Amino acid sequence: MDVLYGYEISSTLYLQMNYSHAQGWFALVSTVADLRTTFLFFFPIWFHLQTAVGVKLVWVAVVGDWFNLVLKWLMFGERPYWWVKETVYYGNLTVPQIKQFPMTCETGPGSPSGHAMGAAGVHYAMVTSLLPFLQGDDPLKRWCLQGLLWTLFWCVQVCVSLSRVFIAAHFPHQVIAGVVTGIAVAKAFNRVSWIYSASLKDYMQTILCLLFVALGLYVLLDAVSINPYWSLIKAQKWCIQSEWVHLDTTPFAGLLRNAGALFGLGLSLNLPSQGDMEKHKSGENSVIYRLTCTAATLPILSLIDSFRLPTSTRAVFYLLSFCKSATIPLTTITVVPYCISALANVYQRIKLH
Repeated sequence: MDVLYGYEISSTLYLQMNYSHAQGWFALVSTVADLRTTFLFFFPIWFHLQTAVGVKLVWVAVVGDWFNLVLKWLMFGERPYWWVKETVYYGNLTVPQIKQFPMTCETGPGSPSGHAMGAAGVHYAMVTSLLPFLQGDDPLKRWCLQGLLWTLFWCVQVCVSLSRVFIAAHFPHQVIAGVVTGIAVAKAFNRVSWIYSASLKDYMQTILCLLFVALGLYVLLDAVSINPYWSLIKAQKWCIQSEWVHLDTTPFAGLLRNAGALFGLGLSLNLPSQGDMEKHKSGENSVIYRLTCTAATLPILSLIDSFRLPTSTRAVFYLLSFCKSATIPLTTITVVPYCISALANVYQRIKLH
C-alpha cells in the first residue's frame, strides 16, 4: 500500500501548493459535508415538507455511518497527515511537507472516507426523492431538470472529495471508496419500505443490532491484539495542534451519536401525540403549518448544536452525545409541531370569540 499512498500523496501536495487560496472554501465544504448538516438542516426541512424523505435521510445517514465504521476497522486505512510522518517509503529522499488544518486531525482510520460516504448517500437519497416530482408532459424539460440535479450531485461529490484530499485527511482512493459505498447504501434504502411504518420496537432492535455488531468487532480486534484505537494514538502523536484532535471524531462517539438520532426518530414517530399533529399537516392550512414548523425548527436545532459537551470523561461524553442527538428528531417531530399546533388552536379560539 505504501506505493499507492506515495503516489496519491502527490495529489494532496499539488492541491495545497496550487490552490492554497481556496483553503477557506475547502474547509467550508468539509464542514457542510459532515453528517451534522444532515441532522440539523436537511432532515428537518425534508421531514416537514415530505415526511417519508426525512425519515429515509436519517436511516441512510445512521446506517451508512455505521457501515463506514465497520469498514474502517476492517480496512486499517492510513491518513495522509500521519502516514508521511511514519513511512519509510521515501528512504533518503525528501519527505513531502504536508500542511495540516483544524479539520485535518480526524481520529478514525482513513478508509473509506466518512464525509464522502455520508455526503454521497444523503445527497443521492435527496436527488432520487426529487426525481418523481419532475415527471411532466415535456420530455425535454424533464430531461434538463434531471440532468441539472445529477450535475449538482456530482459537483458536490467532487468538491467534498477534493476538500478531504486538500486538508490531508484522506487519500484519493479513500474518498472514491466513500462515494461508491455511500451511493450503494442510499440505493439499498430506496428499496426498503418498512422503515416508514417501523414501531419503536423495530427501532430499538435495529439500534441494539448496530451497537452489538460494532462492539463485537471491537472485542474481536482487541482479542487478536489489534488496538481498535490505534488511529487515535497516531492522531494524538502526529497532529501539530493537540486541540485539533477532537473526541467527537472517534469511532464510538459517532456510533453513539447516530444511535441517539435513530432512537429519537423512533420514539418521536411512535408517540401518541403524533396522530394529532398529522391532522394539521392534512388540513387546509397544511402548507403554512409545515413551513412554520420548518422555520421554527432550524434555529432551535442550531441552538441545541451550540451546546458543547464536557470531554473530561469519555464515557460521560458518549452518553451525553447520545442524549443530545436524540433531542434533534424529538425537537423536530414532537416539540416544535406540538407548540405550533397549540398556538394555532389558541388563535382559532380567539378568532371564534
